[in-house]
Amino acid sequence: MSEKNVITRSPKPFSRDHLTQDLRLLGIKPGMTLLVHSSLSKIGYVPGGPVAVIQALLDVLTPAGTLVMPTHSTDLSDPANWENPPIPEVWHEAVRDIMPAFDPAVTPTRGMGVIPELFRSWPGTVRSSHPQASFAAWGHHARLVTDNHSLEMGLGEQSPLARVYDLDGIVLLLGVGYANNTSFHLGEVRARVVAPEKQGAPILENGRRVWKWFTDLAYDADDFAVLGQDFEKDDVVTVGMVGMAECRWFSQRAAVDFARRWIKQHRMPGIKPI
Repeated sequence: MSEKNVITRSPKPFSRDHLTQDLRLLGIKPGMTLLVHSSLSKIGYVPGGPVAVIQALLDVLTPAGTLVMPTHSTDLSDPANWENPPIPEVWHEAVRDIMPAFDPAVTPTRGMGVIPELFRSWPGTVRSSHPQASFAAWGHHARLVTDNHSLEMGLGEQSPLARVYDLDGIVLLLGVGYANNTSFHLGEVRARVVAPEKQGAPILENGRRVWKWFTDLAYDADDFAVLGQDFEKDDVVTVGMVGMAECRWFSQRAAVDFARRWIKQHRMPGIKPI
């Protein structure tokens, strides 16, 4: 959505203080471990844009809390799997050879939106080391959430998603739907019915850039919107507004456990468990 359209549809400018008040009314509290998926344009016109949104989130959580966002960089992947757009097959090996290695301090996000793109380099924020599925975190448990992110199974048991689960964290969908709820992927891993696939990415190993092959899952979010609708039937989701954005927050642990059961029941049978 263009900035002009955002301004046109906004009844007023939404300040940091206004967003802070809305987040508190929604039920977000100091000390929470909060995993946020967001859309700035859905909030309405915010002077300062993502700066004001992040400031409001930190105001509510306080340093006793932990703010987490996905900072994925899916373009650091095997070009043989690229479809949108694809590149000529004869380029594949050259691209693997010259693609810059993942650097938590430098590598931009891809398709995450402007809020996590700013948050990844926010003062005091740390970022996990996965070249494709990194997360950034700020606050009390930031290191616990982001340390020791496994290259294999990047959304699995040795990932920030699993650490948020251990901390009984909260997911906030800030103007986005369940298709953006990365935590459902941890449910995919635990359902053990999703096929493994070969992945690759450039990383730094002992100070040298190397292309590293590893095993992950063929994650699939196509049914997450329906999964989320069924999850809401259990009356475990709080719905409210932040600015003009419809928001939902819920226990990440409850969402992951529900997704594990739902995926085992609804996904195509016949896939060999891993």
